[in-house]
Amino acid sequence: MKTPETKTDIIAHASVVIKASAEEIWRALTEPVAIKQYMFGATVKSSWREGDPISWKGEWKGKSFEDKGTILRVEPNQLLQYTHYSPLSGAEDVPSNYHTVTITLTSEDQGVWVALTQDKNENEQALEHSEKNWMMMLEGLKKYVEQSTLSKGQ
Repeated sequence: MKTPETKTDIIAHASVVIKASAEEIWRALTEPVAIKQYMFGATVKSSWREGDPISWKGEWKGKSFEDKGTILRVEPNQLLQYTHYSPLSGAEDVPSNYHTVTITLTSEDQGVWVALTQDKNENEQALEHSEKNWMMMLEGLKKYVEQSTLSKGQ
């Protein structure tokens, strides 16, 4: 029988290469107007300072949601890390049920590699669900940033 601590070992991974600068991607990751365009219509509120809260409000598949977390690490144009809890998960609102989401930006010849991890997936089904959702979000981010970059004539 698994203990709750073992689910931290089940880590979801998603990544994409975006043809834009790390600065442009960082803006899209931290500006609420941009986030709403690619993160399932969510309205995000945060100061983007370590230790401060972050919240997401919106509607997903006909259900209203209000997720929350705490900003853990901010390294502009390189790394964003926060905790995330969703009441829609049905899990109790306790620290052990908060995922840690880490987004890293790495410049490469063909663009910026954006890699995301999320810990504490309960099982393989939860892992697949998380990876699918995060890939949808990253693909939306890619489309948003690349179209914004193209529209600026860069």
